[in-house]
Amino acid sequence: MSWPSPNHGERRGGAGPELVVIHYTAMASCAASRAQLCDPVAEVSAHWLIDLDGSTEQLVDEGRRAWHAGAGSWGGVTDVNSHSIGIELQNSGDAPFPAPQMVALETLLAGILDRWHIPPARVIAHSDMAPTRKADPGPRFDWRRLARRGLSVWPQAADADPGAFVPALRAFGYPDAPPEALLTAFRLRFAPWARGPVSPSDAGAACDLAQRFPAAALSR
Repeated sequence: MSWPSPNHGERRGGAGPELVVIHYTAMASCAASRAQLCDPVAEVSAHWLIDLDGSTEQLVDEGRRAWHAGAGSWGGVTDVNSHSIGIELQNSGDAPFPAPQMVALETLLAGILDRWHIPPARVIAHSDMAPTRKADPGPRFDWRRLARRGLSVWPQAADADPGAFVPALRAFGYPDAPPEALLTAFRLRFAPWARGPVSPSDAGAACDLAQRFPAAALSR
C-alpha cells in the first residue's frame, strides 16, 4: 500500500520501532500540517497525524523510517527516526488537547504498543529526546492521563538530593544536555507548574523513573 507522504526511507542498521515520539504540529490547521508532512521539499514526515476531532490518518508505513525526530537521542540511541514511530497531534502549541483527539491517540497508541511490543516507558515527548531545541507536545499535554491508561509512565512522589537529578534523568533515557535544558524538558512533561531550581521533589521523581524504567535495554 502507498501512503500519502513520500518522506521516508529504510530503517537503518536493521532497527525496528522501539520508541514512540509524540509531537504537536504548531500549525494553524490539520490540512496545513498534512501538506507540510507530505511535501517532498520540506523533508519532514510522521507516521500518524491526529486532528482535533480525533480524525486519524497514517502518512508513512510504520515499518519505514519517517523523518519526524531530527537531532537528539534517547537511552543512547542517536538515530531516533530509525528506532521510533512518530505521532503528530494537530495543536497550535499553546492550546489544550481536546477529548476526541486524546481518545483517538489512546486507541492508536494501544495498537502500536501491541503491534511492536513497545513498553509504555518508551512513549516519549519530542522535548524529551531534544531538550535543547524542542518543547512539544508541551505543558498542556496530559501525560498523566496516558500513564493511567498504561500508555506511558508517571513518577511516584518522593524526595531526593537535587544532586541526583541529572544522573537519574540520564539513566531514565534523557540525552547529555545542559542541566537547565534537562530541567525544562522534565518539567514540561512531569511538573509544568513547577518553577525555580531543581527541588527535592524533582529529584525524587527522576530517581523513581530511573529505578523503575531504566533505558539501558534499548538497542544501539
